[in-house]
Amino acid sequence: MKPNERSKLTTERRNPRSRNIDGQSTRRIVAIISAEDRKVAPAVAKEQKAIAAAVDLIVDRLGRGGRLFYVGAGTSGRLGVLDASECPPTYGVRRTLVQGIIAGGRRALTRSIEGAEDNVAAGRDALRKKKAAAADVVVGIAACGLTPFVHGALEYAQKIGAGTAFITCAPEAVRHIPAKIIINPVVGPEVVTGSTRMKAGTATKLVLNTLTTAAMIKLGKVHGNLMVDLSAVNEKLKDRSLRIVAELTGLPCPQAAALLARAGGNVKPAIVMHFRNVDLKAAKAILRAHNHSLRNAIKDSV
Repeated sequence: MKPNERSKLTTERRNPRSRNIDGQSTRRIVAIISAEDRKVAPAVAKEQKAIAAAVDLIVDRLGRGGRLFYVGAGTSGRLGVLDASECPPTYGVRRTLVQGIIAGGRRALTRSIEGAEDNVAAGRDALRKKKAAAADVVVGIAACGLTPFVHGALEYAQKIGAGTAFITCAPEAVRHIPAKIIINPVVGPEVVTGSTRMKAGTATKLVLNTLTTAAMIKLGKVHGNLMVDLSAVNEKLKDRSLRIVAELTGLPCPQAAALLARAGGNVKPAIVMHFRNVDLKAAKAILRAHNHSLRNAIKDSV
């Protein structure tokens, strides 16, 4: 799609329902925005098949030692960095496992460097700098689907054999996107024309939440619906760790705290130590033997 055809994109069209929003009362403005926001979740739900395919791709590559890269510009890039940054404390993964790449670099996280998105070569170079390889997955994020920086990165990812997926809210751009899997929640024109930090941004956040959450569940980072691989880096997470150990073992809090201390503050080994009646070293060995699945590691002991 040529630059002068961008006006045809859903993400760039005027929304007839907000055409006269500047003349409305505050309550009416809020009501219009709220009504538009209600369209986001159903649009994302329609993309479940593509989202599940992307999750399976991510799980396969991460399970083989690969990494997940999000690549975007502006709001899309910031959302990718946000999702990546939340994986280590939530799931105890190394910080390099899921990484966000934003056009313009780290400065673009807190200020607008919008011209950076037009540089195709910079997208390729960003992945080269990260030493992206065939074992990795690269997920492009662009509400309009056409961002040159993101396309440059995806084209390079395909060239080296990495897994590729793309999140866009513009159905008109789909055929131009260089990715194996395309996730396309169509949320319609924005309340403020072209302001894709609104519905498109919300849809993107929902998709990213689902990609990493579902992938981490499949990788054994969750037991039931409890984050048993969390990194207890603050008081809130330390308290959560204790409550998880107490709930899963049935121990009173003082005993659960003592068990957790013997496990070095690590929830999953602590639970294996309890059910298998072993020390920390043996618990870690049992988890490795069961591919770090807590369910499988304790299933014969519960």
